[in-house]
Amino acid sequence: QVRLEESGGGSVQPGGSLKLSCTVVGSIFGILSMGWYRQAPGKERELVATIYSSGRKRYGDFVKGRFTISRESNKSTMQLQMNDMKPEDTAVYYCHGNLDFEVGYHEYWGQGTLVTVSS
Repeated sequence: QVRLEESGGGSVQPGGSLKLSCTVVGSIFGILSMGWYRQAPGKERELVATIYSSGRKRYGDFVKGRFTISRESNKSTMQLQMNDMKPEDTAVYYCHGNLDFEVGYHEYWGQGTLVTVSS
């Protein structure tokens, strides 16, 4: 059974860094896109970053050069390097994948990993 496995959440002080990883577990034909969304208490889920199979990347407006998403070609692991973190980055971060099963694409979500930025 296919799933997205997340790792790397935790606590960090303002100005610090964290790296999140997400791996596709299970058999798939390909990956159209992978990315991260986040949801803070009382707020809607929002895009953090997405990387497409073409290599194109898309970031949320609030990122402002602080985060970098990456994935090696033909690899099933995607990473998000977060630098200069702020208290407002505190949220549950969810991995998202648009996965190719040859007969069609399906969206998958990870279970979420908590990121806390606090002094």
